Amino acid sequence: MNYINIGNRKIGLKYKPLVIAEIGINHEGDYEKAKMMIKDAYDAGAECVKFQCHEVEDEMSPHAREVVPIHADESIYDIMDRCSLSFEEDLKLKKYAESLGMIYLSTPFSRKAADRLNSMNLEAYKIGSGECNNYPLIEHIAKFGKPVILSTGMNDLQSIQKSVDILRDYNVPFALMHCTSLYPTPYEKVRLGALDDLGESFPDAVLGLSDHSVGNYTCLASVVYGASILEKHFTSDKSWEGPDISISIDPGELQDLIIGSEAVHLSIGGTKSILPEEQTTIDFAYASVVTISDIKKGEVFSEDNLWVKRPGSGEIRAEDYKTLLGKVSKKDLKANTQVMWEDV
Repeated sequence: MNYINIGNRKIGLKYKPLVIAEIGINHEGDYEKAKMMIKDAYDAGAECVKFQCHEVEDEMSPHAREVVPIHADESIYDIMDRCSLSFEEDLKLKKYAESLGMIYLSTPFSRKAADRLNSMNLEAYKIGSGECNNYPLIEHIAKFGKPVILSTGMNDLQSIQKSVDILRDYNVPFALMHCTSLYPTPYEKVRLGALDDLGESFPDAVLGLSDHSVGNYTCLASVVYGASILEKHFTSDKSWEGPDISISIDPGELQDLIIGSEAVHLSIGGTKSILPEEQTTIDFAYASVVTISDIKKGEVFSEDNLWVKRPGSGEIRAEDYKTLLGKVSKKDLKANTQVMWEDV
């Protein structure tokens, strides 16, 4: 029963899933929009918001100006440069989120960004899929000694193993997020079974799903596979422009995910047995053996004079109906009488 602590929040199979509202760079570099999204996530019931921290020159070489993501029409360098927030803005957003009692997380994409977040005294670090095999950066972050949530998209078990070894070497509590780095992810490419692979290969890890499919369906299903952290891109308004708006959920969907994931978590487990609390329903829902016509003393019970009807308050239940057929009534019985064993 592994768990990690982020602040006072315990995260693991015993606890309701932590839903991360991934604001990321959906604010497009607009501080006021970013602040609005924190408040909207909070109003929807979110415990945690996550941003991205970009120190562009330390993160990317000039070659990145030539790389255009499949879901964009400008280079990755230009996107990150335009959507970056300043240190002062990041710090204000962190303080604002924490003033609401929320967990503030951010993903660093470079050593300088990691140092910047470290100076802000984050409770934990989220490392993106693209950095899952960036072992120098993972080690740099591990040295901070804070819990790490590591996304594993675009990586197999062998490359994840090297990252986990680093986190273990530094005795860092960690969670592994299954992820498919397709935007959006077709449902048949989500592969929730990968959570089983991660759990078997890394039994000391808390598991989660960083999901890029449309809607909440796969996130809710992942709870059954042991996901204790659910991450979805979030926006206040789907009509806004932004790199990840098309795969983002809005406040109503975020609220539904929070409520739904807790409901699924509560429903997991148990055995197929009768609950004591079901007795009141049993009393009316079960059927008892009753007469369906007047029966004289000495008359043989048959399908013509005996059947089963609700409620289940009679002495002889429907399951014993056939044992009475062919037997004899000890006394006169009126129609619609619940038969007792002493009558047989």
